[in-house]
Amino acid sequence: MMNNSLKSLCKVPPGTIIEGKWHKHRYTIIKELGYGANGIVYLAQFQNQKVALKMSDNGMSITSEVNVLKAFAKVQGSTLGPSLLDVDDWVRRNMKVSFYVMEYIKGPDLLQFIEKQGHVWTGVLILQLLKDLQSLHENGWVFGDLKPENLIVTSEPTRVRCIDVGGTTIQGRAIKEYTEFYDRGYWGLGSRKAEASYDLFAVGMIILNMAYPKRFNKTTGGMMQLTNMIRQKKELLAYEEVIKGALQGGFSSAKEMREAMVQKINQQTSSRQRQYKSQSVTRSTQAGHHSIMQKPNVTRKTYKKQRKLVGFIETVLIVLIISILYGIYIYGQLV
Repeated sequence: MMNNSLKSLCKVPPGTIIEGKWHKHRYTIIKELGYGANGIVYLAQFQNQKVALKMSDNGMSITSEVNVLKAFAKVQGSTLGPSLLDVDDWVRRNMKVSFYVMEYIKGPDLLQFIEKQGHVWTGVLILQLLKDLQSLHENGWVFGDLKPENLIVTSEPTRVRCIDVGGTTIQGRAIKEYTEFYDRGYWGLGSRKAEASYDLFAVGMIILNMAYPKRFNKTTGGMMQLTNMIRQKKELLAYEEVIKGALQGGFSSAKEMREAMVQKINQQTSSRQRQYKSQSVTRSTQAGHHSIMQKPNVTRKTYKKQRKLVGFIETVLIVLIISILYGIYIYGQLV
């Protein structure tokens, strides 16, 4: 926890220039992005790019997070965490403040994205997250404090990224940081040991959180309450088995959970295709039936038109014949 004197050192207004003691890079603070137990994150300007700068009174915490970001960089193809750009110290009021600079990841957080774009994106984003978690776990780490606030969805391409690695822990140790709603220990469903299943429990709770944006309070706790919450939301029912597997520790790896998720998505897709084909056939049948039923009506209309035409011709002929006969009569009288 930051003490008050050093906490005040880390609290800086927009426009402040942070100059590294060792590398001499200068960063202009734009605004605060977030605040936690281990420091404050700012949006800053460095030359022609925007960056995220985190400073803390706890040098060990900074070192730990830097090591995590370096480990992320070694994971081939993983984009879970931000890229590390610089590590340095800032001397202010004759006191040293440690900081590091990382890639600024821009976009809405996970819940904001789902609220705007809809639950159709749930499967896609969770699959991305699980793929990156698998890489992280294979390299000996557990994310720990996994929650929607730390997950940003970027555009072009649409991708889920993490902005805070403060809770990332080496496997086998005790989780360093956690948020109760996503913590299996809080729900009485497991320990706080850093292992893959701990992160997967959090993923299950994140899916629940997508359907309950304001979360919900713990009452009875355990699977009984969480199962009840799943069954109250239509958008969760399609993933019920996967969510429950994650909450109960039923998956041995993120890869296994991802495969189960893919299977559910494929089942949904097939179901929608069958439904669409069924609706198309029904509409086609109804259209054909309607067409058949309409044919007598079309025939009657044509018949009426034909009858009118015949009647008109008959009338003209009668008038013509009468006129001729009348003309002959008049001519006879005159002769």
